[in-house]
Amino acid sequence: MEKSELMKYIGNLSQLGGSRHYTLNEGWGRGIRVTDINTGGGLHYSVLADRGMDISLASFRGVNLAYVTSNGEVNPAFYDSEGAGWLRTFGGGLLTTCGLTNFGPPCEDSGEHLGLHGRISTAPAKQFADLSAWDGENYCIKVKGIAEDGILFGTKLRLEREISSLMGQNSIRINDTVTNFGNKPSPLTILYHMNFGYPLLSEDAEFVIEPSVTIPRDAEAVSGVDEFKKFIKPQSGYNEQVFYHTMKGDKDGIAEATIRNRTVRISVTVRINVKQLPYITQWKMMGYGEYVLGIEPCNAPCKSRKDLREENLLQFLQPGESTSFNVEVIVSEFS
Repeated sequence: MEKSELMKYIGNLSQLGGSRHYTLNEGWGRGIRVTDINTGGGLHYSVLADRGMDISLASFRGVNLAYVTSNGEVNPAFYDSEGAGWLRTFGGGLLTTCGLTNFGPPCEDSGEHLGLHGRISTAPAKQFADLSAWDGENYCIKVKGIAEDGILFGTKLRLEREISSLMGQNSIRINDTVTNFGNKPSPLTILYHMNFGYPLLSEDAEFVIEPSVTIPRDAEAVSGVDEFKKFIKPQSGYNEQVFYHTMKGDKDGIAEATIRNRTVRISVTVRINVKQLPYITQWKMMGYGEYVLGIEPCNAPCKSRKDLREENLLQFLQPGESTSFNVEVIVSEFS
């Protein structure tokens, strides 16, 4: 329906969808700015301005898509940078961003002690703005902000993030630009930790992915490498399995990974460009209460920064240099 005809039916666009802003006031999440986005096509999701503009809750036509940890949405003031302390404030959700100068296991690299998965997810966004507006006949729901990861005398990286959806459609576009605003070269690591959970994830789900190479992380993953596309009921004492997928793109560099569930008849596809994000890390965890599939596009294998440096896989940004990353999440029904 054309815009002019549509507006004859409604008094306010919020009847059909849009964005809604509020602040959490309970428990660990108290003080977090949240933007709920309703695309008007059945997809709802929540952007956390104070968690690097990550995405927490997500659902499609009332069916939950994301895995949420027991922590839930946690104010970044509680962040623990030591070792695996990151897990104490990890809420899961549709997207937790890892980086920007390290991800993967804790390590010591070039005299610097690095905790699990970096700090950017705990950086509150500044200049956060709702830029939703009509673009011709399409209404684009859009939020944008800046999160920074810097230290005096050290590296300084700026993440400019834009998250958008077209009204009536069921996809999320994440457009990121990372800039080195310091005066020395900086390591650059970024991983989009996307966490899918019940009921989208169940023993009735399957993982659709066609990598050029799949490498199990460890012996536990080796034991499950033949079944990495399949899922089972929650298990007691299950040990996580992690697989490193090197992706192959089409002629334009586009690659996809999909989780689909024949019972709820919903699929979610993560679309990337392998020229930007050549790898997808798969996190398969089938434990009681910790039942999750992680689909994690990244610019390097999800290893410690020390290992990436030693394997000559660590990327760098020079002073003043910028690079962009684009990820799209597409939700659909099938019969």
